[in-house]
Amino acid sequence: MELLASPEIWIAFATLLLLEIVLGIDNIVFISILSGRLPEHQRARARTIGLALALITRLLLLASLSWVIGLTAPLFTVFGQEISGRDLILLIGGLFLVAKATYEIHEHLEGDDHGKKGKAASFASVIAQILVLDIVFSLDSVITAVGMVDELAVMVAAVVVAMVIMLVSASAVSNFVNRHPTVKMLALAFLVLIGASLVAEGLDQHIPKGYVYGPIAFSIFVEFLNLRARSRQKRERSAPVHLHPTYVKNSGEQRNAVLVAARPTGKTQVPKQPGNAGQQGRAGQPNRSGRPGGNTNRPGKGGRGGRSGRG
Repeated sequence: MELLASPEIWIAFATLLLLEIVLGIDNIVFISILSGRLPEHQRARARTIGLALALITRLLLLASLSWVIGLTAPLFTVFGQEISGRDLILLIGGLFLVAKATYEIHEHLEGDDHGKKGKAASFASVIAQILVLDIVFSLDSVITAVGMVDELAVMVAAVVVAMVIMLVSASAVSNFVNRHPTVKMLALAFLVLIGASLVAEGLDQHIPKGYVYGPIAFSIFVEFLNLRARSRQKRERSAPVHLHPTYVKNSGEQRNAVLVAARPTGKTQVPKQPGNAGQQGRAGQPNRSGRPGGNTNRPGKGGRGGRSGRG
């Protein structure tokens, strides 16, 4: 009860939980990419087993803190560089992550070959690869937890809650990554970067986490903007096209048709026939009396013609 009443414990728990979630995102992404090579009905089971193995690995490492701390003791020296058990695990895991992510990028760019080889991946091989990366990520996560918090109960609670959150969000993250090829390529590039940072950690070249995850967060934000822009362009291309009526303007000779913005009156203007302006016959024009043109004198009545006929 004293732990629950201490605000320092809650602050440490919240900080460690947030860090565990951030460190677990790359684990979810890698599991999503590997499970995407399986048939549709096996992907959810592979994700669940992979995250369950990650939780079990973290809890086992937390239960053996003395062994984890002892991994930092140097085992041998290479070119003046002391190598510990932790360094070996980080080196092997980092190299494996770089090689696997590079291979996935190559397969993703191949197109049809990627689809054929993805179907050939077996369930056991995918689970084995997930287990290898779970060990590497779990070791990094537990060592980070040991360096931040002294209470074992707080570490266990933060790790369990973080894994439950990742288990709930794994399906949505996996579907989103597999549905957007550019996001998948970006995630693979992140895995290469994270693998390189693990190799550097194994060589005692400490890289602050902010230098790694800061550019990753910025790239995710830029890719989010690109997705919104592409979605808007797709909606604009699928919108119906409205055509305006046209007319032919005639002033002695025919001109080109010009598109004009007409009001939607529902009526279509009929173009005039060219060349008829000078051919409007006198017979077609009404005279002063309102009758068709031609001989306006009536036969036998009025007019000079009628009078001359009498004579």
